[in-house]
Amino acid sequence: MPGKYFQDYYPENYSYCYGCGRLNEKGMHIKSEWDGDEGVCRYTPDQSKTGGFPEFLYGGIIASLIDCHCAGTAAAAKERQDGFEPGERLMRRFVTASLKVDYLKPTPVGEELEIRAAVKEIKGRKITLTATLSASGSVTAKGEAVMVMIPEEENKN
Repeated sequence: MPGKYFQDYYPENYSYCYGCGRLNEKGMHIKSEWDGDEGVCRYTPDQSKTGGFPEFLYGGIIASLIDCHCAGTAAAAKERQDGFEPGERLMRRFVTASLKVDYLKPTPVGEELEIRAAVKEIKGRKITLTATLSASGSVTAKGEAVMVMIPEEENKN
């Protein structure tokens, strides 16, 4: 189904995440899709997501954006590795084993951000990804995430 995002294919019981859960009424509802071999997410944070300065994004939100986008990209990458695209079968869910974020410069609120993730390694149920978060074409944060697939028996709806 064209026009759908990775997170649209998560099982309902794994769709309540604050960052990416489509069923979380108060969540950020981030959406990720393929752009070639990279997962891309565009998100515009509002004023409620500021940190210590009213014009800049709270660091925890930056970490959440990188974390949730990497989880979605890991799930889609595992589908690709297995010969499927998102939506062709139940999307398996990944959780964070490790997340490292480097904050390079302040990230503004009120403008569209672009988060990109690339798979560095797939090893069984573990996927390592690198990510960048950019505002106005300038990278403001970068990260590395290790995502682990939830065991099959727990991945059912």
